[in-house]
Amino acid sequence: MLTLYCRPGLIAAVLAAFCTGAFAENAQPHTLYNSLARSAPELNPSVLKRALSAMQCAVNNGQERSERLAVIDYSQPSTARRLWIFDLRQKKLVLRDLVAHGQNSGENFATQFSNREGSYQSSLGLFRTQESYNGAHGYSLRMDGLEPGFNDLARDRAIVIHAADYVSPLWSKRQGRIGRSQGCPAVRPQVARQVVDKLKDGQFMFSWYPDQRWLKSSAYLNCKPSQIASAG
Repeated sequence: MLTLYCRPGLIAAVLAAFCTGAFAENAQPHTLYNSLARSAPELNPSVLKRALSAMQCAVNNGQERSERLAVIDYSQPSTARRLWIFDLRQKKLVLRDLVAHGQNSGENFATQFSNREGSYQSSLGLFRTQESYNGAHGYSLRMDGLEPGFNDLARDRAIVIHAADYVSPLWSKRQGRIGRSQGCPAVRPQVARQVVDKLKDGQFMFSWYPDQRWLKSSAYLNCKPSQIASAG
């Protein structure tokens, strides 16, 4: 039996999702969670549940279902492989790797987050990936933040997924952490194309950290349709 580790405001939404089976086509939510959890035992179960709940809230409020879900656990150090990408149809993990945080978010551990342009900090919450493009960092991926006040300026801030040489275990050995970005979830050059191709064109990405203000106010963690509608 699946135990829900979530805020009371999520219970109704998650139970509704359990009844409708809307987490992914042809997949009951508890089956999806159990399968993803088995494929990613190092991912905190509570983080995975929150990611699925936030995604389900988005789908219930008008967002199209996605084929894949990326989860970043910023409570883990930058030296850990804290990016997970799941295939929701096949209910399995397809990639786990390193991911950078913003240079003003912290050293090895990210502890500060912002939605402000020029902050050089990472943002928390639920994102929807969009178009791929070739830019200053090569093959990259734009995305839109869905959370008012927390990440909805992501496109204006040019927060994108891109390759970076500083995302490397060699940096960890020299610096005690991987390199840091200007707020982008940068990845290793060796996996960048795979990450972009897996996530482009309307997938979900969920960036996690136990930030109390976000936990209390997130429109998707707490599933507040009025906030979601006004943001749209």
